[in-house]
Amino acid sequence: MADWTQADADRELAKVRRACRDLPEMTERPSHGGPGFFVRDKKLFVMFLDDHHGDGRLAIWCAAPEGVQQEMIDTEPERFFRPPYVGHRGWLGVHLREVDQGELDRIAEEAYRSVAPKALIKQLDAATPS
Repeated sequence: MADWTQADADRELAKVRRACRDLPEMTERPSHGGPGFFVRDKKLFVMFLDDHHGDGRLAIWCAAPEGVQQEMIDTEPERFFRPPYVGHRGWLGVHLREVDQGELDRIAEEAYRSVAPKALIKQLDAATPS
């Protein structure tokens, strides 16, 4: 059972949108019952889910570099989890109320880098201050 309100969900979705909005050629559209964030409207890298199939979570599921999923879950299981359907592909589940905006920005960028073509990663690197 969810222990959050729709206002909480709206606030967390706004955080996810802020984390993804400046990534090159990012688009948002409905996907699998919630907002999905795509590279070039093709490759999904972040999904926002609120109470997915009654799980009570405000979360994202996101692409992750190889090996990161298990490391994060082992280190901080209260913040990270193996999502259904995509967890077997290394995707990471993130409890949104357990991460701040800066951490969410980094997670979204790593998810993006996991699926984006090299040309867009170069564009992102060029736009990112050293």
